[in-house]
Amino acid sequence: MITNRKTLLLFAVIFLFSTTSFSQIYLGAKGGLTIPNLTAGGSNPVSSGYSSRLGPYFGAVAEDAFGGKFSIQVELNYSSQGGKKDGEQAIPSSQVSSLIPPGTPPSQIPAYFYANYNSVAKLNYLEVPILAKFTFSLTKNLSLFLDVGPYVDYLINAKDVNTGSGYVYLDEKEQVPVSPGPESFDTTQDITSQVNRFNVGVQGGGGFALKVGTGKLMLTMGGNYGFINIQKYAADGKNNTGAATVTLGYLFKL
Repeated sequence: MITNRKTLLLFAVIFLFSTTSFSQIYLGAKGGLTIPNLTAGGSNPVSSGYSSRLGPYFGAVAEDAFGGKFSIQVELNYSSQGGKKDGEQAIPSSQVSSLIPPGTPPSQIPAYFYANYNSVAKLNYLEVPILAKFTFSLTKNLSLFLDVGPYVDYLINAKDVNTGSGYVYLDEKEQVPVSPGPESFDTTQDITSQVNRFNVGVQGGGGFALKVGTGKLMLTMGGNYGFINIQKYAADGKNNTGAATVTLGYLFKL
C-alpha cells in the first residue's frame, strides 16, 4: 500500500512539473537524409563488405522543454537503413545450384561461389527515439543543442536489389569460372522474412535552432546504431544497422 502511494505521488509530481509555466510544449516535423551502412560481425563473407548509401529520413517531433535548457524530445520517424556492395561478392552455393554439375559429391561443393555485380540492401523502419536534449543560447534568437537517448525500431519492409551481369567463379581470385557465360543478376528480392522485426539502439546528435515566429527552425546532424543483429538466420551472417542523419525541421509552440 505504501509502495502504491509512493508511485502515485511520483506520477503526480511529474505531471505537475510538466504542466507548470516552466514547461513549453513544441510540435512539428522534420525531414532530410540518412546515410546508412551495415556493420559486419564475424567472418561470413555474405554479410561483409558493405558501404554507405543514401536514403530518406523524416518524421514528427514533440518536445517538452523545462526552463529552456533541458527538454525531452520524442519522435516518430521513417528511417531507411541498409548498405550497398559493388564488385566481387560471395554467393551461397545454394543460390547457384543450377551451375553445379549433377553428381558432384557434397564434400567438393564450396560454401560460396563468387561474382561481380552491384547489390543494395534497403531496410525501412518506423523509429521511435526518446531523447534528452540540452540547449545553450548563442544569441537572442540562435541556440545550440545536443541530444542523446535510446530508440526502438519496427521493420516495415526489407529488399535486396541486385544489378549487373558477369561470370560466376569457383574461387575468390576468379580464376575458375563455373558458368558457361555471363549470368544476369538483375533481381529484387523481398527479404523481410529474413530480418528481425524489432531493433533497439542509441541515437545522438546536435545542431542549431533559430527562433522563427512562435516556433523554431532546427538543423540537426546526428547518428544512430542498432544493438541487435538484423539477421534471423546464422547462415546470413551478422550485421548491425547504423546511419548518419541530416535533417531540417520546424517546431511550433503550443
